[in-house]
Amino acid sequence: MELRWLEDFVALARTRHFSRAADEQNVSQPTFSRRIKLLEEEMGTTLINRQTLPLSLTPAGEEFLALCEQVTERVRLTRERIQHLADEQARRVLVAAPQSLLSHVLPNWLATQGLQDQVFPYLRATSWLLADYFQALERGECDISLCYWPLERCEVDLDTSGFRYRVIGEERLIPCSIANDSGQPRFVLPGTRRTPLPLLAYHPRGLFSAALAANLARQPEASHFNVVNESIQSANIKELIRLGYGIGWLPQRMARESLADGTLARAGDARWDVPFQIRLYRHRGRQHRGLEALWEHLEGSDPSTLLFPSVGERT
Repeated sequence: MELRWLEDFVALARTRHFSRAADEQNVSQPTFSRRIKLLEEEMGTTLINRQTLPLSLTPAGEEFLALCEQVTERVRLTRERIQHLADEQARRVLVAAPQSLLSHVLPNWLATQGLQDQVFPYLRATSWLLADYFQALERGECDISLCYWPLERCEVDLDTSGFRYRVIGEERLIPCSIANDSGQPRFVLPGTRRTPLPLLAYHPRGLFSAALAANLARQPEASHFNVVNESIQSANIKELIRLGYGIGWLPQRMARESLADGTLARAGDARWDVPFQIRLYRHRGRQHRGLEALWEHLEGSDPSTLLFPSVGERT
């Protein structure tokens, strides 16, 4: 038994006429009549009284009609729900971002842009290195990537020609140390050869590590470190700084509250800061409805309205 047979029977019960019911179902009358006959054979009884004008249902037909209406209505509602889910899925945009951006930038930026119901974080990406985000975009594992990008010259071995981006904000890595009782940093740049500073470093293949090394190389005086830990996530480095294990560079948004309450202190002045843009990347060759709607929104907006408040402002 096929669902369309049940739909045919409901149409026939409503119109009480084979020709009109066949027209409603967009089939020829012979085909329609044959399907009704097959339905009766499947049920093992006569459902239509063909001797009356207009046609009428037999008692068995009346009973069967109630079932047909229930089944076809449930199928209709289920189809609508499935289509709604498919439409929602087509509008969803997955964004991959490092943990620091996921925590300190993405939620407020989405709220500012009114995109909370359209863009959703891809949580597997929080510990990726920079190249991983672009590889995921190529694979279609995510739709967009929120990334830091250095403003100053830095060796980044990455071909980004196949991607488009929008700048949505700025950030700075700032050197931080636990504060002593007088509010001063326990560790102060640049350190000395005899007493190098314990450095809580970023992963050596990560963007932050490369940008920080380039910044230190540009300084007029040499800095001296003893690397005591390496980590991908800024939150891990912040915790080790807070526990007094050494000096480390943190995104300014992440460090702001701890600097304000005196838990942490700057370990060096602004010349030691490493500036970054915050960029939203997409792959040029990948498209779907939600991604195109998002990108159209971004490209049609005043660039200044896309920018997340600068690190000197409250978020």
